[in-house]
Formats: sequence, structure tokens, C-alpha cells
Amino acid sequence: MAKILIIDDEAAIRETLAHILRDEGHQPTLCDSGEGAIAQFAREEYDLVFLDLWLPGIDGMAVLERLRTAGAPPVIVISGHGNIDSAVRATRLGAYDFLEKPLSLERVLLTVNHALADRKLRDQVRDLHRHFTLEELLIGESDAMKKLDEQVRSAAPSNSRVLITGENGSGKEIVARTLHRLSQRAEHPFIDVNCAAIPEELIESELFGHRKGAFTGAIDDRKGKFELADGGTLFLDEIGDMSLKTQAKVLRVLQEQTFQKVGGQQTISVDVRVIAATNKSLETEIANGSFRSDLYYRLNVVPIEVPPLRARGNDVSLLAEHFLRRFAAETGTPKKRLSSGAASKLRAYHWPGNVRELRNVIERMAILMKGEVIEPEDVQLGAAMAAAPQIDARLTLKEARDEFEKQYILSRLREFAGNVSRTADALGVERSNLYRKLNAYGIRVERP
Repeated sequence: MAKILIIDDEAAIRETLAHILRDEGHQPTLCDSGEGAIAQFAREEYDLVFLDLWLPGIDGMAVLERLRTAGAPPVIVISGHGNIDSAVRATRLGAYDFLEKPLSLERVLLTVNHALADRKLRDQVRDLHRHFTLEELLIGESDAMKKLDEQVRSAAPSNSRVLITGENGSGKEIVARTLHRLSQRAEHPFIDVNCAAIPEELIESELFGHRKGAFTGAIDDRKGKFELADGGTLFLDEIGDMSLKTQAKVLRVLQEQTFQKVGGQQTISVDVRVIAATNKSLETEIANGSFRSDLYYRLNVVPIEVPPLRARGNDVSLLAEHFLRRFAAETGTPKKRLSSGAASKLRAYHWPGNVRELRNVIERMAILMKGEVIEPEDVQLGAAMAAAPQIDARLTLKEARDEFEKQYILSRLREFAGNVSRTADALGVERSNLYRKLNAYGIRVERP
């Protein structure tokens, strides 16, 4: 069963499509405006979207652009005013297909089946590329990685809660997924939640679910992440960014293994192993009053620290060679190799983005380099590292640190032509965290 959002200002079209989709076992949600669709999409996750081009207020093309920017599922554009220009433009904006009204039942069903199959395949491929394996993470001979390997394999079989700490890009999510894969819960779901990426007003619904009518826009019952993870593992990433109000409710669930949906009265029991991760010092956050000490002690039963790449010595070279082999196998091209000078340059760099940044650097060289040997001058580690910004000596340490960070972010933004997603990836931080930094420093992003 797929969750499908239908956006059309004609009630007859909405109801007809909904009837067809329900008969096929799908769950349709109906929306009659672009503004309503964008709001609905922010609250719910959908497997497929039907979108009319002619809408009151925000038109279909604008909605399509917004949805695709937000990483939407396949979008099937429908219109009674279809023409070649509209179809071409919709396709360029990322539409999966273009159907003209009046809709053909056979064409609708065929397109839905193809779109859902493509979505499933795309998600599988994305997951394969997105997540390292434990073997990749543990490539190397450093003592730090031997210790991590031992900790992971010791903690995995138990049901104890684990708190994973480490810098962005170091591999905390990989460790969490590996703990699940090596546990007795491996056949059950692994559900991940990025606590920093969910707005405060939606986090409770995201974690605990909601009942129909619990708030504006809650048009259906919805399961939360705790319920979806029943029998398996719930990974709370960036736990240090969770609000105190939500922390209190999570603590209660950890104590009682029960909760109620937003707007609900029924008590739901779950069997969930919770693994949390953070790049912050939770002890410092506790001292500052922004993190609950009782929740910290509940989560920190088994602590695991993922070492930064700069602390792993020659592992940098071994990882780089591994990524070069992998990219060559994926693309069917001859494997490139590092000269001794290029390998030395990689080892000398301090890698603020850790393994994620190293992989991006190697992938860029594997794609752009024409020769078989990568020389030191071919290794581009970011123009911002060539010269540090000049800092006023009269500033306090905090002011100087903030000024350096601001100038560094600005330089990387210029390097990536204002693309926030690519900049965040290069910096080794979540995009939501980078947006917060931009707002704090008053940096306005302008893309050419």
C-alpha cells in the first residue's frame, strides 16, 4: 500500500483518482491548492504525488519546484491544458510523467505502478550509496579503529541503549546501523530520526504519531517513529538538538516503554532499542541547562566514541585507495592511484568533514582526473584552507572563533556558488545545522 497525495482544484478529479487508487489498495490524501499541498507535504511523507498544473494561488509548476527541492517522491503531473512546452518544463523540473485530462484509467494505473517500482529501486540504490558498511568504516590499522571494532561487536548483541559520540562525518550512523545489523533485532525495522532537522512543533507527532483531527492538517491517523520501530531499533541522531519539552516525553517512553499519540487517549506499548548519537558534549549541554541529566544517564548505558579521521594516521591513505577502487568498479573505468606526494598531502590535511569529506574528495578526483596517477597538485582540498582569514587580535577567544567560522563558511559558500547542500556536505555538517549558522551570522545566500 502506498501513500499518495492528490493535488487538484477540481473535486471530481480528486475523487475519481482517489477511488481508483483505493481500489488498488493505496491510501490517497486529497488537497485542493498549492499552499495546502506544500503544508501537507511538510507534515507527511508520501510515496507518490499527483499534481495539477492549473491551481489557484501557487500554480502547479511552482509547487513542483518546491516539492522537488524538498526531495519529494515521484510526481505525476496532470493537466487539462497540456502542451509540449508544459510537458518539457515539468520534466525538467523533475516530474516523473505528464498525463493529460481526461485521464485514462489504464494509463493512470500503469504510470502509478511504474513510478512506485522506480521509487523502490531508487531508494535501494540511494541506501547502498548513502551508507558505508562497517568494513569500510573500519578500514585501517590504527589503534583507534581496533578499539571501535571491539566496542561495536561487544555492544551489538545486547539490548542496552548506546550513546554514540563523534564529529560530523565520522560515521556515527554507520555504527548505529551496524549495531542493529549485528543484534538479535536485525530482522526488525531500523528507524532513524534526525532530531535537528524536524521543526519543534512537529517533533512530537514525528516520534509518537497523531490521531486524526489532533491539529490543523492532521487529516489521518499516523504512526510515529517509536511505533514503527517496534521490535527493532530507533536511532535518535543529533539528540543534543532536541528541545527540553521533547526530552521529557522521550524520557518517559524510555522508562515505561509506553506512550500516547498526539491527540490520542490509548496507551501504546512498544519494545524498542534506542541508540542515540550527538556531535555535542552532552555534559556541557547539561551544565548549560539545555539537556536533561536524567535522560543522559538513560541513554549513556554503553558509550561509543567514533574517532575523527585526523586521529587515524595512515588510515587516510588506506581509505583513499579503497574509495578509488570502489568508484572504479562502480563506473567501469580504470582505477586511478595516488602518487606518494598526493598520499602525503591527504594525510597532512586535518579533515574537518572526516570520512565523508574524504570520500567526496576522492570521488571528485576519480571523476574529473583524466590520467591514471593522482599528483599532489590534483588534490583540491578547498581554497578556504590555503589562507586563514585575518582576525582582529583585540577580540575575545569566542569572538575570534565565531569570526573565523563565519569567514570560513562564506569562503566555502563561494566555492560552491551558494549551494547550501554541497557546502554542508563539504563542511561535514547537516544542512539544517548550516542554515542555523547562516541565520546566526546574518549570512544571506545568493545563488547565481
